[in-house]
Formats: sequence, structure tokens, C-alpha cells
Amino acid sequence: MAEADAAPLLKEIFNHARLEHFALETADVHPGFDSGRFLALATVDLEAMSIMQRLRQVAVTFHATLPGGFATNLEILRALAPRINHNFASIVLPEYVALYGQDHFDLSMDALAFFTRFGSSEFAVRHFLLKDLSRSLKVMERWSTDENEHVRRLASEGCRPRLPWSFQLKELLADPSPVAPILENLKSDPSLYVRKSVANHLNDITKDHPDWVFDKIAHWDREDARTAWIMRQALRTLVKKGDPRALHVLGAGDKAEVTVEAFTVTPSSMQLGGSVKITARLVSTASNPQKLVIDYAVHYVKKAGGTSKKVFKWKELELAPGAAVELSISRAIRDFTTRVHYPGRHAVELIINGEVLAEGAFELLG
Repeated sequence: MAEADAAPLLKEIFNHARLEHFALETADVHPGFDSGRFLALATVDLEAMSIMQRLRQVAVTFHATLPGGFATNLEILRALAPRINHNFASIVLPEYVALYGQDHFDLSMDALAFFTRFGSSEFAVRHFLLKDLSRSLKVMERWSTDENEHVRRLASEGCRPRLPWSFQLKELLADPSPVAPILENLKSDPSLYVRKSVANHLNDITKDHPDWVFDKIAHWDREDARTAWIMRQALRTLVKKGDPRALHVLGAGDKAEVTVEAFTVTPSSMQLGGSVKITARLVSTASNPQKLVIDYAVHYVKKAGGTSKKVFKWKELELAPGAAVELSISRAIRDFTTRVHYPGRHAVELIINGEVLAEGAFELLG
């Protein structure tokens, strides 16, 4: 990809143009606001900062340039919220609450529920959970029955034990039971936006307390399509590991009765920047229809020379007796922020119902 075509860095959400937008809109809702001072403070060392550092600096700058105490400033920021022209950029408002509202619990939690409608208060609410878990969760349990889907999502997303880009909630890592009422309220939520959060929350918990998750979902109604979707997504990490209980929940707990007539990985060798195509042909040897959960794994070569296995979802299907199915998928082999590739032999495995049934490979050239 040419440099001119590269996607802008995430931190550019808080670039000079955005900060000017903040200054202009704040001055519009609060005449007399010192826009020049705001811009001077908000742009200090901006280029050297990460996105989260920029977020924090903007919130601190609002505190330094708004005229009153927390309650007064909060009213100004409430007026500003619907004017911000980027959802993620609006997270600066709940960040302000997290930094300066710790001694104003009720006012702050109400503000977080308001601000989350414009972006998300998921990072900010964690500071209140850290300070007083029980009190905060009581409020979030009420949020889980709110008429607004953004508020209901915040009830789940904000107390995820392993929320990306935020600190872990150690108390909930040790014991997830305090969040059970929230997840119970949301287990068949009509909003996909909310259901994704519930599934991700449960998936977080499976990494530390899989038994707790299985006990929790054991009584859920699998006939409810919304609940069933959450359960499938919540168990995805365990399914990738071949956990038999997770596969059983998906209806794929039995050993796959199939013949792998073909499994190919092409090309056999390639340069970084290309893509690899994986194909498979399966034929059922079962006498009854069977549910198949089909994944594939790539053993990525590490810098030191070993390999690291990464499992990817491929397909879930029901295969009739004697029926055949052909599958094909392509995967880009290029460097990402989260993965750097190294030359060497990369094994590729076909995994069906948790069992490796075929293997191929490609050579990444230096």
C-alpha cells in the first residue's frame, strides 16, 4: 500500500482540526470561552502523543479552560455533546467525568449514562467501578433495563473484566458473580449492539472462569435466537481451543464423521504482502445429519524461530449423510499492528469439531 493511500492513524481522531472543532462548538454553547487558550493547551506535544494520551490531554484542557466547578462545567459539556462530529472523539466528555467527578458519584453516573449516547462511556465508568464496585454495579444493573440501547450496552461493556484499551478489573477477574444480574437482564436483548457486548463480556470470563460461564448459560433458552447467538459468540475462544463442552453447546460435540478428500494451501511459497488460499473438500461418512464447526489454524513463525498457533473461524454447517461440501478462504499475509511475519514454514491445519483432520503449509520467503 502506498503511503498516500494508508489509513490515517487512530490518534488523528484528535488532530488540530478536531481540536479547533471542539473550541468552536464550546464557544458557541458557552460565549466567552477562551478558544485560544484551549487550543494552546490541547496541542502541547500533540504529535508525540498516542490516541489515549491525546484523549486525556483534551479532557484536562477542558478542566483548565471551562469557567466553573464540576457541576457547572458538566452542564456546558452536556450542551456540547450532540455537537461533536465524531463518536469516538466524544469519549473526551466521559473522560472528563472520570477525572473530575469521583467525588460526585450520582451526578457523574447520570452524566456517563447521558454521554454514552453520543460515543461511549465504557472507559470512564471503570474508574468508578475501581473505586466502589458494589455501588457502581447497582447503577449499572439499572442501566441494563434502560430503554436506550447505548445505555444498556454500557451496563455490560463498562464492567467487562478485560476491556481492550483499558485496565483490567481485578475484582471481577477473580470473581465474576457480581455482574450476573446485568448479563441475565441482557441475555436476549433486541439490539445486536448490546448482544455483541454481552457475548464479548462472557468470552472475557471464559478465559478465567469457564465453569462459571457454562453454569450461567446452562439455564438459558437456546430456542431464543438472540440468546443462542450470544452463547455461540461467547464460547468462541473455547471453541477455537476445541473445548468439548463449548462444542456441545453449538451442537458439534461429537467427533466429525467425514473424509477429507482434499485440503490444499496455495501458493506453496510466497513473499510477504501476498495472500494464501485454503481449500477443503469434505464428504460425510455419517448415517445422520451432523453439525460441523470448521476452523483453520496457522502456525506463525516467530522471530526466535519457533511458531505460535492462531485459530481462525471458517464455517459452521450441517452436513447431510453422504453429502459433500467444498470450502475456500483466502488470508492476507502482511504485517499488521498486532502481528509481524517472519520467513519460514507456516503449517496450516484443518480443524473440525475440535480435531485436526488435515494439514498443509506454505513457505514465507525472506
